Amino acid sequence: MPMTIERFVPEYSAELVDDLRNRLRRNRWPDEVQQSGWDYGTNPDFLREACDYWCTQFDWHREVERFAAFLQFKTTISGQEIHFLHVRGKGPAPIPLVLTHGWPGSFLEFLRIIPLLTDPASHGGSTTDSFDVIVPSLPGYGYSGKPGRGMNMFAVGDLWVELMARLGYEHFSAQGGDVGAGVTTVLGLRHAERVLGIHLNFIPGSYRPFLPPSTSPTEEERVALKQAAQWVEQQGAYWHMQRTTPLTAAYALSDSPTGLAAWILEKFRNWSDCNGDPRNTFPIDELLANVTLYWMTETIYSSFRMYFENASAPLAFGEHDFVTVPCAIAQFPKEIYFPSRTWIERGYNVHRWTEMDCGGHFAAWEQPELLAQDLRSFFREFR
Repeated sequence: MPMTIERFVPEYSAELVDDLRNRLRRNRWPDEVQQSGWDYGTNPDFLREACDYWCTQFDWHREVERFAAFLQFKTTISGQEIHFLHVRGKGPAPIPLVLTHGWPGSFLEFLRIIPLLTDPASHGGSTTDSFDVIVPSLPGYGYSGKPGRGMNMFAVGDLWVELMARLGYEHFSAQGGDVGAGVTTVLGLRHAERVLGIHLNFIPGSYRPFLPPSTSPTEEERVALKQAAQWVEQQGAYWHMQRTTPLTAAYALSDSPTGLAAWILEKFRNWSDCNGDPRNTFPIDELLANVTLYWMTETIYSSFRMYFENASAPLAFGEHDFVTVPCAIAQFPKEIYFPSRTWIERGYNVHRWTEMDCGGHFAAWEQPELLAQDLRSFFREFR
């Protein structure tokens, strides 16, 4: 198969928008427990307002034009179609940087930060800190193709290495959160000869460093692990379902836009630094653009499957596993959970650790300036 890279321009479909609005109008709402807020799940008042706006005022055509302004491409690697943005930096020697999103996000997470990285001089920085930014859509997400079995974070890492080679980058840097943190870790772990360094704002939930038989976690590490387990118990229903029976819920979420919005928007409320309302951090049009992308591309099920596949290929480090490339860790205060530094350093070569003043799970979307500054500072040593 030829290793071609083709220009891709997202298309707008008025017919699909009409269908979406008709489905929203016909939604059948469940009963409500008065004044229950978010106690039982997505707040009914919030969701009704969001869906009413989605049906009557949200402009998908305008959103498509907004993100279509970024250069986008497609290529096929090992039978897997990959969609990606490629924006070249304005500077004397931009460093190639691949940004990998997670769930329930998309490539749209990075639209705010791309100009800060590619053209830092126009945003309070220096031209010497510029990056060539590559933002792929994970397989099964957005405009990328839907994969079959075996598409886990290790397989995605292999795809990204080949993608960067096709783009002419012998060496590159990488950043990610959520699922993207797993892929970025794999790049540093399995492809150290190609990777300058990695930057993470999340540590993959399946990460377990190798502990010799005579070694036990410290008290600080045990506390952090217990907190993570408590989070999974209280908020991890989505995770358990998506990694065990992803198809079951996908039947409903693929058919009901209201259900899809409830499933996704709840996470933006619970995982971000939004003081209880995601609209405090994300413009409603951007939130709905992300949900609409899942709807229009019919990718909620295919995005779930990454969880299923990763469950069979966790980041459980063996005796000789260690991320040797330089690593930077950015800890945002409203991140869903975070291991202790010593636990992370058992498996990662940590060169930089930054504790941010604000922000949550969706770092590039919530705090693009803070994340861009940290990326510039860390990768400056590699220029």
